[in-house]
Amino acid sequence: MNLIVTSGKDGAWLDWGAGKKRAAIGPGGIAIKGGEGDGITPRGTFPVREIFYRADRIAKPVTALPLRATQKNDGWCDAPDDPNYNRPVTLPHPASAEQMWREDHLYDLVVVLGYNDNPVVPGRGSAIFLHLARTDFSATHGCVALAYDDALAAVAQLVPGDQVVIS
Repeated sequence: MNLIVTSGKDGAWLDWGAGKKRAAIGPGGIAIKGGEGDGITPRGTFPVREIFYRADRIAKPVTALPLRATQKNDGWCDAPDDPNYNRPVTLPHPASAEQMWREDHLYDLVVVLGYNDNPVVPGRGSAIFLHLARTDFSATHGCVALAYDDALAAVAQLVPGDQVVIS
């Protein structure tokens, strides 16, 4: 089963056959990714890799995908010149890395998509996640974000081999 992400004049949406669910995407919309920090949600088909969740905030999600509880020192390297670029790292990390354990709730549930990871191309852009949206569905930095209940319903449908199609 694929999760399909689209955008139009009425906003961004995700659908897996259960009806369109409101989504947030990058401020640059859906396009061909230019590089790190461009604010674009990349057009393409990306395998679903694994799920991180904050066990101190939410119950263990129901899913057939690899699942791991986020730890306080989990990070994701976004430094193109680092050998761990676009990979999970332990914080503190000597290069730039995004903190996965956040004060807000955006990363309480994170689905890691297979973007620029096989192989990793430095500067092409780091991780694209499906994560939780802000209450106003304001733009992400290039990821796809959903309301909590919609994200839980989506991950419950996913199995290894499924993909997110951003078009």
